[in-house]
Amino acid sequence: MSTETDIETLGKIPPHSIEAEQSVLGSMILDREAIVTGTEILKPDDFYKEAHKEIYESIIDIFTKDEPVDLITLSEELKRRDTLEAIGGTVYLATLSEGVSTTANIKYYCEIVEEKSILRKLIKASNEIISKGYKADEDINQIIDLAEKKIFDITQKRNQEGLEPIRSVLLESFTKIEQLSQNKGGITGLTTGFVDLDGKTSGLQKSDLILVAARPAMGKTAFSLNLALNAALKGNGSVAIFSLEMSKDQLVQRMLSAESHVELQKIINGNLDENEWPKLVSAMGPLAQAKIYIDDTPGITLMELKAKCRKLKIEKGLDLVMIDYLQLMSGDGRTENRQQEISNISRGLKGLAKEMDCPVVALSQLSRAPELRSDHRPILSDLRESGAIEQDADIVVFLYRDEYYNPDTEKKNIGEVIIAKHRNGPIGTVELVFMGQYTKFLNMEKYRQE
Repeated sequence: MSTETDIETLGKIPPHSIEAEQSVLGSMILDREAIVTGTEILKPDDFYKEAHKEIYESIIDIFTKDEPVDLITLSEELKRRDTLEAIGGTVYLATLSEGVSTTANIKYYCEIVEEKSILRKLIKASNEIISKGYKADEDINQIIDLAEKKIFDITQKRNQEGLEPIRSVLLESFTKIEQLSQNKGGITGLTTGFVDLDGKTSGLQKSDLILVAARPAMGKTAFSLNLALNAALKGNGSVAIFSLEMSKDQLVQRMLSAESHVELQKIINGNLDENEWPKLVSAMGPLAQAKIYIDDTPGITLMELKAKCRKLKIEKGLDLVMIDYLQLMSGDGRTENRQQEISNISRGLKGLAKEMDCPVVALSQLSRAPELRSDHRPILSDLRESGAIEQDADIVVFLYRDEYYNPDTEKKNIGEVIIAKHRNGPIGTVELVFMGQYTKFLNMEKYRQE
């Protein structure tokens, strides 16, 4: 966008600092380290003056190709773009570098440019919200959601102005590839706490929607709580749990059972042995320090859930969202049938994962189809109410315990985690030990050691 012309507000000139922008660009021309600092803070659209945006993009292009950035290479790049004269020619470029006495203040200059950019975005967002508010035919809930999202995007320093040229993304992508290269074969996301599952997924990845589905009594709530606990306790993540089926107390009881190895039923009825009290107290310490936040609002809507996630992201950070379970969420009441409503919710949860830049784990019901087959293991077509759930999810995980259907099976206390869909990786099955009395899943190797 052209920030010089796009913001119209009572004839006032939008906030900007031409001097700070010039100092940033001049520092980048003189010092390669200044380019690294600048690209960590600023995006091209943070510049108010269109010519400065063009110069900044050209510097990034040259830097990305690992070529030296100086007056000659920058002039040639701008000539190639056919914009050299438009930005003021080589004379203006020379003025930029000559106007900088030291590059040591680059971070300070960048912060000034960023601050002015945020103010302009706030003004623009406010004008859009005001415009929506004057339209009588606009839905009030959609206006509120729009307002929250626009302010949230600004606080998260996101540029949502539309299509972005690949050249401005290359540097960030190259940095990520370098980091992955240094972490060969390791976990690149948030740990699940299960070695074999991490091996297939590389952890829970940012922006992914992970669907966990199973028939009743397979342990899907226990499994998802284990994921949340492992993310918080082992991965030091900030976790939001939205429980639409169980109360906060019921969830905490299950967490205590899983961490203390005291049977859940004993915790529920208070019938604990003397040696079990110390275990319970010992488990409470780490849990009390964990960054786990629970909401048990029944029938929560997608808009309410988004609002709470945005607030938590700003105030405490947010690394994982867990929803138990998808079909208990309420729709907006504007769809013709429940199937379409569930489709809208699942699509919204995928959007939430991208907006929060964190994985979202959503539990889901399955149809009765597995009960009617000789092999009761779920398949993708068993997803209940909407095929859109499968389409929106990046990973679909089914849980299956053969012991439930076949009491004489050799796979006693074994839970199968079936990765039926994996948009960016392999599918397959991981076996875990299921300790139902503790609502806990364990790595097979850890169980053998214990």
